Amino acid sequence: MDFNMKKLASDAGIFFTRAVQFTEEKFGQAEKTELDAHFENLLARADSTKNWTEKILRQTEVLLQPNPSARVEEFLYEKLDRKVPSRVTNGELLAQYMAEAASELGPTTPYGKTLLKVAEAEKQLGAAERDFIHTASVSFLTPLRNFLEGDWKTISKERRLLQNRRLDLDACKARLKKAKAAEAKATCEGDTVPDFQETRPRNYILSASASALWNDEVDKAEQELRVAQTEFDRQAEVTRLLLEGISSTHVNHLRCLHEFVKSQTTYYAQCYRHMLDLQKQLGSSQGTIFPGTFVGTTEPASPPLSSTSPTTAAATMPVVPSVASLAPPGEASLCLEEVAPPASGTRKARVLYDYEAADSSELALLADELITVYSLPGMDPDWLIGERGNKKGKVPVTYLELLS
Repeated sequence: MDFNMKKLASDAGIFFTRAVQFTEEKFGQAEKTELDAHFENLLARADSTKNWTEKILRQTEVLLQPNPSARVEEFLYEKLDRKVPSRVTNGELLAQYMAEAASELGPTTPYGKTLLKVAEAEKQLGAAERDFIHTASVSFLTPLRNFLEGDWKTISKERRLLQNRRLDLDACKARLKKAKAAEAKATCEGDTVPDFQETRPRNYILSASASALWNDEVDKAEQELRVAQTEFDRQAEVTRLLLEGISSTHVNHLRCLHEFVKSQTTYYAQCYRHMLDLQKQLGSSQGTIFPGTFVGTTEPASPPLSSTSPTTAAATMPVVPSVASLAPPGEASLCLEEVAPPASGTRKARVLYDYEAADSSELALLADELITVYSLPGMDPDWLIGERGNKKGKVPVTYLELLS
């Protein structure tokens, strides 16, 4: 190979000079050119942006893919520029197991039918999760990763170059300072009038020659200093422009953050809708699956008036067979309309969510409305009788906030 020995020696000399300057600065034996306060603030903000972007990126990846082995696999595929294989979500895998269990245990049995319904809901949840992961990766993770692998690498490269330019500048300043000190010393020695009676008057001639040499050295050092100062100023301006671009990065990341929140909101809304539909399906079939069965205690108990928790209220309601199971088929709605509310025990309740009645025996609800509720002997503890004006029907406890 053809080596340029002159360039190699020059590069080695520059590296050695920078190393000496850096070492002397660390030991306090050399002066260091300080950057202005505004530039230091830009550097600090850039470092903070980089550090927090890395943390947010890593934790978002953990949120989207909790399995560390899967994350490592995806990372390797990305580094190898290969397409990441499609992965089954946990919800889809659970749906598959439930469907297979229903097929083996009997799809026509109550348990098998319920397994199939839950499996379908879990499959929908898994599909929603897959869409959320894809959307979040494209709209949020990719811009953050592009900043770290693109813009930040450019900023880091220019900062290292600025550091080298500063070391060169300070080394030139130190060299000029030493040359001026040596020139001044040689000049003082050369100004002494020689005694020609001395046996060696050549000392005067040598001092004058040294003064001239140091004068040339000062001129050379000043020229190198001007060149180093120009290169440092140019590199400082380039680095400053890149650091000021961090503000644009913040604006871009803010826009990506809004997109992430939007996709997450859509995902949880889909999950809520799927589970609400599943709850309605299971609730409407519960009376037919467990006709005339007793759950828990049959001793009546009155709910505390100070309680406002739907869960607490449901736990303290009397647990006896449902009204529908005690009435003949086709007469449940008739009996419900004819039943008068108890003289005591009625309470006000605020509706937490909209509820669509599954049949004529239930009362449709609107969020935030106030209704009167009470319990009847033989009712399912998960249901109450609700009244709004002249309308009456069963309402689920989980949709209510009981008031005192």
